[in-house]
Amino acid sequence: MTEATKKPAGITPSATVGPYYKYGLTSGGEYPWNDAFHAKIATADAQGERIRISGRVLDGDGNSVPDAMIEFWQADASGRFAHPLQGGGANTSFKGFARADTDTEGTFAIETIKPGRVPGPGGKFQAPHILVAVFARGMLRHLYTRIYFEDEASNAEDAILALVPAGRRKSITATRELPGSYQFDIRLQGTDETVFFDI
Repeated sequence: MTEATKKPAGITPSATVGPYYKYGLTSGGEYPWNDAFHAKIATADAQGERIRISGRVLDGDGNSVPDAMIEFWQADASGRFAHPLQGGGANTSFKGFARADTDTEGTFAIETIKPGRVPGPGGKFQAPHILVAVFARGMLRHLYTRIYFEDEASNAEDAILALVPAGRRKSITATRELPGSYQFDIRLQGTDETVFFDI
């Protein structure tokens, strides 16, 4: 190998995290599917209040992002994650994970149960929330955020939510539209940008 053909030392260049091939990552009913990833978090035996969360992924100009992928993780209604150290119980088939894609209007929806409170910093309990990761073309890194619920009094006690300036907390709070139905939009940029966490 000559000096001219040696590869330079350093890191691999960044690459965009999308677009994705829908038949391999999300169900959507368009392709044969093995149910490994879907937009229904709650299994039939999961206990708790059943809810539906729908929304849109929007870019900095307010245009829909038609090929984003969103992942969701959450605890069950008792505040337990699907992890061997958290025990089994009545929700043993509850996985607490879902993956949803956006359609041509940037719309997504998941069906789940409202999560319970989990321990947070200093052992204090956090308000019910769902962890979210957003993937889309043009992004070099996926983004992390949370979904809180506007009708939860315990939001005032949540140490993580308290880190967010009061004027921006609405961007990570789902609004209740009907019983069992919440609206939550994800804005990737702009004046109403969703709060994303650096983790």
